[in-house]
Amino acid sequence: MPETFALYRTLTSLPLGRSAFSFLFAQKAPYFWTVRPQVREVRENHAELTIRKRRAVQNHIGTVHAIAVCNGLEAAMGLLAEATTPPGRRWIPKGMEVAYTAKSTTDLLCTADTDPADWAEPGDVPVRVRAIREDGTVVVEGVITIYVSDKKKSA
Repeated sequence: MPETFALYRTLTSLPLGRSAFSFLFAQKAPYFWTVRPQVREVRENHAELTIRKRRAVQNHIGTVHAIAVCNGLEAAMGLLAEATTPPGRRWIPKGMEVAYTAKSTTDLLCTADTDPADWAEPGDVPVRVRAIREDGTVVVEGVITIYVSDKKKSA
């Protein structure tokens, strides 16, 4: 089990554990801290977090900036990958393709999902991502492709 997922499982069993994990996760990848992700759930093939609509992530029209939304989606994808990557393998993002389908006018729920079969062999794994407004409207959806490979053997 990758270290990030093990830490999530340990901390979330404690009072205030989700908040502590969210903070530590964002510190490990400092750019994530710009959206202050609040991790809600992590398990194999699924992760979700929220990002708040606050001044620091807004654009000139007062909505959550598209790149801030993508940052939240990439954070969710990373959590899913940490929880799902089989032992002896590693992952790295390869590309992102998203569509902006509505204005991001509220706090957002960012989700990432895969199917168990996606992880059967090394290679490209498509991670479906969505950002959802508080009223249930999908504001961004797409796929982040990660490349999964076998870990190099130690010499």
